Amino acid sequence: MFYEQKFLLSLLLTLVVEISTILVLLRFFYKEKLIKTSKVILAGFIASTLTLPYFWFILPFFVSDRGLYIILGESLIILIEMFLYNQLLKLNFKKAFVISFMANILSILIGLLM
Repeated sequence: MFYEQKFLLSLLLTLVVEISTILVLLRFFYKEKLIKTSKVILAGFIASTLTLPYFWFILPFFVSDRGLYIILGESLIILIEMFLYNQLLKLNFKKAFVISFMANILSILIGLLM
């Protein structure tokens, strides 16, 4: 499979896992009912489609060590997505961080299992 095909498969998996995680956390953990589902889906879509290409296509040019690449890349993604959820969903930074962290951790773990 070509690198670009793997990226598209990863993007699809990331969107499904992370948007689902965000919805579950907002509805069942935080009991947040006021944010429309369509807005949550849009925010998750925007966050993942902005950050995943950076992780796959830009960061590898700057970081060659695999461990550092994953730690640095995922840390930056979590922070960027936290900021996006704060702005797009009007969540406080603590909630936005937890949601971003959990969505990305689940996405990584499921990706590793596949």
